[in-house]
Amino acid sequence: MARHDARNVPARMIGLLFFAASILLRHGTSGQRVKVEPELASYPGQTVNLRCAFPDPTGIQLTMVTWIYEPKDGERMNIAVFHPSYGPNYPESQMKGRVTFKPSPPELSSPSIEISDVRMTDEGRYVCEYATYPDGNEQGITQLVMLAKPVNSATTVAEVAGTKPVVVARCESRDGRPAAKIRWVTTAKGNWTETSKTGADNTVTVTSEYRLAPTPTDNAKDLTCLVNHRTQLKDESLPLKLTIRYPPMVEIEGYDNNWYLGRTNVGLLCKANANPVAHTVQWTTMTGQMPDTVLPKENELKVLKVDNSVNTTFVCEVKNSIGTTREQITIHVREPSKTDSNAGVVAGAVIGSLLALLLVAALVTVLVARSRRQQQGYRANGGSDMKTRIFGGGKKASKNGTSGGTGSGGVAGGNNNGPVYIDRSPNQGLGEKNNHHQPFTMGARPEVVTGTPTAQDILLSNELDEAERRKFDEMEDEERYDHFAGGGPILQLRPPPNPDDMIGDYMDDDMESQRDGSVISRTAVYV
Repeated sequence: MARHDARNVPARMIGLLFFAASILLRHGTSGQRVKVEPELASYPGQTVNLRCAFPDPTGIQLTMVTWIYEPKDGERMNIAVFHPSYGPNYPESQMKGRVTFKPSPPELSSPSIEISDVRMTDEGRYVCEYATYPDGNEQGITQLVMLAKPVNSATTVAEVAGTKPVVVARCESRDGRPAAKIRWVTTAKGNWTETSKTGADNTVTVTSEYRLAPTPTDNAKDLTCLVNHRTQLKDESLPLKLTIRYPPMVEIEGYDNNWYLGRTNVGLLCKANANPVAHTVQWTTMTGQMPDTVLPKENELKVLKVDNSVNTTFVCEVKNSIGTTREQITIHVREPSKTDSNAGVVAGAVIGSLLALLLVAALVTVLVARSRRQQQGYRANGGSDMKTRIFGGGKKASKNGTSGGTGSGGVAGGNNNGPVYIDRSPNQGLGEKNNHHQPFTMGARPEVVTGTPTAQDILLSNELDEAERRKFDEMEDEERYDHFAGGGPILQLRPPPNPDDMIGDYMDDDMESQRDGSVISRTAVYV
């Protein structure tokens, strides 16, 4: 028996499933036959048109249509009824006097209604329900959304820095419909909470609070409230800056750990960061006595001259409305540095530069003097100097510069041509410089006084290079005095004013030392 029931269960279940499917299919099809707008939005004071239609009543009979209002919170109510035989009717409701069928009188196939001067409390679901035969009731639902643009605002809340989270900013979207959505954008480390409140006119006020444990570093940080609402094309941005109050944060600057005895123009600076701004800055010392060489002025402490009294601890005390902060620094006065000061270095550099300039000037002077001596020597010797160097003295000349033999026709082993002295000055005779003269004998080589060569002689002798020296040596070898075919030496002199003093100073001034050791006159012309 049990087995028989088990075999009959599947057949019974299949029958029930087919019955349920037919009911669902029937209701689903009929529900789609009533045409309405799913949602409609409006602002307070406007007029809205709720459309409804039954475009294909084939196979059924439409008997009556009813509009029903379903508020979000509350009981549903009929607001408009139309019967083909009895016409339209408007039962008691909050819309009576503001709701009508359009067109009037309406048609049963399209019984749309119009609500004027809509209110925020009119928001809810509106059902267009048909009574049909034989299918029963068919309906379509429209959601009426009332819109109200909110008033958005944001403010900061000044809080004292601490360790507990507190509200530091508040953002509000007031009297909006639907409710706004709020979020925060900031680098501060906090979070936010949100609350909403519905007003008597069905509008909603949303409030969001930003909380954090404030620190001095959070002061003046950027914080932005973003409000999103259906009535806005984009999010409304409300920028803020956090306001965190805190006591002074003090730091002393200016000490470089190199305050030595006698140092001047140093000092300390007391820097304070506070909110609100510090109103009092006071300098003291741990001993209670301020050194005579120290001048405090507001947040600056000037030290006119460092002495042993500055070797102390200075205290800077800063106050604002939140609190008082003290900071101190200990000064260690050192002995003066033994190294040369900058002035000594500068003086040394200046002296060194002057010495270098003097050395350069001396070198230039020597070069100029040498050049002048060379030019004077060339002018004094003229064209006859070369002749004198070639034909006078030479390697064969004796060391004392005197003649090697006698006779009117020549000199044994020497040059047969004697020097001819010519007085080049127009009015002054040779030898007037020293007024010392000595008579000469015609035909004999003049006596040459030997001596130490002067600096000018040495400079002049170095003018000829090795090639020129070799050239002169070859010429001397080829043109020896004993092969020279000429007459006896001729020495012509203009008689000096005092012939007795001629030889003395005149010859000393006139003689010039040569490289080969001979001495030749500067004014004599050898022919």
